[in-house]
Amino acid sequence: MDQAMIEFQSVTKQYQGGQPAVDNLSLSIAKGSITVFVGPSGCGKTTSLRMINRMVEPTSGTITVAGKDVTSVPAPELRRSIGYVMQQAGLLPHRSVLDNIATVPRLDGVPKSQARKRAEELLDVVGLAPPLGQRYPSQLSGGQQQRVGVARALAADPPVLLMDEPFSAVDPVVRDELQQELLRLQKDLAKTIVFVTHDIDEATTLGDKVAVFAVGGRLAQYATPEEILRAPANDFVASFVGRDRGFRHLGFTPSDGVTIHQVPTIVRGPSVSSSDPSAAGGWQLVVDGAMRPLGWSIPGSETEMIPGGSLFRPGDSLRRALDAALSSPSGLGVAVDAEGRVRGVIRGGEVLALIEEARQLRQAAL
Repeated sequence: MDQAMIEFQSVTKQYQGGQPAVDNLSLSIAKGSITVFVGPSGCGKTTSLRMINRMVEPTSGTITVAGKDVTSVPAPELRRSIGYVMQQAGLLPHRSVLDNIATVPRLDGVPKSQARKRAEELLDVVGLAPPLGQRYPSQLSGGQQQRVGVARALAADPPVLLMDEPFSAVDPVVRDELQQELLRLQKDLAKTIVFVTHDIDEATTLGDKVAVFAVGGRLAQYATPEEILRAPANDFVASFVGRDRGFRHLGFTPSDGVTIHQVPTIVRGPSVSSSDPSAAGGWQLVVDGAMRPLGWSIPGSETEMIPGGSLFRPGDSLRRALDAALSSPSGLGVAVDAEGRVRGVIRGGEVLALIEEARQLRQAAL
């Protein structure tokens, strides 16, 4: 059994004269995991998150972090020991990026030079170039600001990171990048992360476990993303997850049976075709000298190139395979190895046939 880092024990938050914001919540959050609180507006997910660091005090029940009741620790001390990332990054506008990141270590008495050195290291960790450290928040894009917010939350190396809808204010492309960045960071840092979102796709992408909250602050289901998509606990969860949950479930279906075919390629610079272009309907894949994909050459032209779609990698799910095929202008998903070199292509029709086979197997197992 995974060791628990955070425990809610019969926790209720009742505001005067109203319905409970959180109603008798009990759940255990494993150390080193990402747990996502998801649900519609007003369901208590953000209130539950904020009770962990005492930004909201529970009416009854107990919350422990690393076995210690949070009410036994002075609130300012508790908050400095738990990283916190919010929706709009919440950066101090009059301070540089480096000084924003160094805020908590400085509050903890770390010398300025040491705190700034730590901040410089964290810029690299969250994928920001060193020169950005001298800028002010208003000089950054929304995605860059959120990365700074994550770096600031990590500055004191807290074991627990709370993230309150941190990516909801950025556009979908940046949001996807930030989600993948968070998963990469978690692989390296193994923090205990509690993440709040209203987006079931984000929840199932990020969560090791997902807590679905219903209106009235009740916990409707707490399980792995796969289980929630495969077997919703009740009508509310099924409705919230949506009718396309079968498609989302493909994110957990292995793509072992997907066939990778050869593809004609053009190396950028001198044109070198590896096979007959008619094999790919006239499309040819443009690659660099290291065989990494750059885009597709339009049929009948070796000079006009349009960007490719998403890439398919070994071990990816059937959903990723389908996305690679559907997002490609040629209708062929580009398969690459772990280093990003082209292995070949996958065909949408073959992926759809495997999806149908997986669907029938799931139905037979029910």
